[in-house]
Amino acid sequence: MRARAVLALGAVVFAGLAAPGARAQERPAEGTARDWQIAREQVAWAMTHRRAAGPWFGELLGAIGERLVGTRYEPHTLELAGPERLVINLESLDCVTFVENVLVMARLAWTADAALVEDPHRFETAYRRELTAIRYRDGVLDGYPSRLHYFSEWIGDNEAKGLVDGVSQALGGVVDESPLDFMSTHPDAYRQLADPGVLAAIAGTEARLASVPRHYLPEDGIEDAARGIREGDIIAATSTVPGLDIAHTGIAVWRDGALRLMHAPLVGSHVQISDETLAARIARIEGQDGVMVARPLPPR
Repeated sequence: MRARAVLALGAVVFAGLAAPGARAQERPAEGTARDWQIAREQVAWAMTHRRAAGPWFGELLGAIGERLVGTRYEPHTLELAGPERLVINLESLDCVTFVENVLVMARLAWTADAALVEDPHRFETAYRRELTAIRYRDGVLDGYPSRLHYFSEWIGDNEAKGLVDGVSQALGGVVDESPLDFMSTHPDAYRQLADPGVLAAIAGTEARLASVPRHYLPEDGIEDAARGIREGDIIAATSTVPGLDIAHTGIAVWRDGALRLMHAPLVGSHVQISDETLAARIARIEGQDGVMVARPLPPR
């Protein structure tokens, strides 16, 4: 998995993916009125779309994500000053918060009735509950170490919670045996790791993850596996940086008969759908050498 040269640290570590803890522009963690307006509008539209078109769950994610195309990209959106809090930010997104919020919107739209969207308190409570369940280990916010910083753990933890199905192995994936230790070996890059207790907790997580197999599709196998990847599947591009599992994330979409990536990239400054195929994109980008794939599951 580490066949290609490693890019400079600053060019390869994307916001949200075990990324250095630079602070985002200060804004209320609980979200602005505009954030909640966006959330309600998207869920209300998705509820109508689901009833009218009857898409399967992944297609609903793709449809919601496409409505967010053009949303501003902003790195480190979760890195606010102070203790770890649930951050609501839909005015700007990074590659992980784009995936997380689209999944939340789809889950609410799949089961909710119109009364939920019309009741701001109920809606915001439900949204926070879903986002907490997705973003934090075992669905519990318990400080900075409880956030699912390594995206391979994000997939595994959300699979254990019944929210996604990791399908990389079924698609022909192979095991990546390289250790995960990027955060503990670069503590100066994370303001939170100045606390010895937090650093120890992160190192403990990394040690535990060492025994968890990580399946991924190498870049030369993506084209052959593409037909098994569905609209709305979550795509995580694997990293060549030692100690780091994932460099970037997005949502799979099929356009003009080709598998493409819908994502919030650092290059481009807004949510977009890639012009090139997923396989071509991974092959082109130095520092990425494959993908992990997780299939969102509808609420039970």
